[in-house]
Amino acid sequence: MNPNSDFPTSSGVSRRAAISSALAAAGGAAAFINAAPAQIKPGLDARRASPKRFDMKKSINQWAFPYPERMNLEECMKLAKAAGFDGIELNYDLDNDLSPKAGTKEFVAIRKMADRIGISISGLCSFLFWPYPLTANEPARRARGIELAEKMTRAAHDLGVENLLVVPGAVHIPWRTDYEPVPNDICDKRAREAVGKLLPTAEKLGVSLNIENIFFNGYLMTPQEMISFVDGFHSDRLRVHFDTGNIMMFQFPEHWISQLGKRIKNVHLKEFTKKGTDYSLESFRPLLDGTTNWPAVMEAFDAIDYRGYLTFEYFHPYAHYPEALVHQTADSLNRMLGRV
Repeated sequence: MNPNSDFPTSSGVSRRAAISSALAAAGGAAAFINAAPAQIKPGLDARRASPKRFDMKKSINQWAFPYPERMNLEECMKLAKAAGFDGIELNYDLDNDLSPKAGTKEFVAIRKMADRIGISISGLCSFLFWPYPLTANEPARRARGIELAEKMTRAAHDLGVENLLVVPGAVHIPWRTDYEPVPNDICDKRAREAVGKLLPTAEKLGVSLNIENIFFNGYLMTPQEMISFVDGFHSDRLRVHFDTGNIMMFQFPEHWISQLGKRIKNVHLKEFTKKGTDYSLESFRPLLDGTTNWPAVMEAFDAIDYRGYLTFEYFHPYAHYPEALVHQTADSLNRMLGRV
């Protein structure tokens, strides 16, 4: 059949007219697609990034890097800087650059290295609160936990870092088989005693002990409980390290932020997906690959006038080309902050 024929289609429209309309529509769509990048102003298209710009700082935790197996501390800092981060959060452990094996001389050298690279140290973090919980039933473990927390406080001071993340205790630690569950009232009593012992050193050295909400540990499960704990010490050196992902299983970070308000001193951005049923560290995802309502979270931070660091925390550096995770995260943060 001649495609140019005026033979009517089943709709009553001639074939020639139908083809002409289809070609015109296709051409129009192609023209729109080709012109779209030039017509859309950066930062104003909500499909690309937040239309609103937020005045907060980008940071990334050292756990997102293959340290120390494939990358040393200097390389981590340089990569974070190259990816466009304002800061990097360092981790204190038992064996590496930041550990009890190091002292003031080594920590000052790390601070100078960061200054030379041109990146801030946004805070100090540690997994040591889990093998040595401040609320453990064994007195020796509690004592070791307090000793290590004291060392972290001094390390933060020597690094010129104001923020130290503190896990005050746990009713239960799901990922450890060596922690006997502690009744809630005893957990609370031991946590308050431990933080009371740590505060004088922190106040003397000008370091903020920032209490992290965990949820998985069964302690400080609501904003009201966190507020009661922090306010009970009447110290400007006891604040909150707010983690968005740690409460995503059953609650919502945007609800906590407005209630905690100015108590929030530092922030972990952890992505979490509620689509699965794996309630372990594996349920945390790369930023934006989850179910967090990030526009609502960012607006909540802005409403309390938070202007500090937003630190991406992730425990699984990519097995291949780990630099990709760092750059992808920087891009995601730029979109969340309206910097695209």
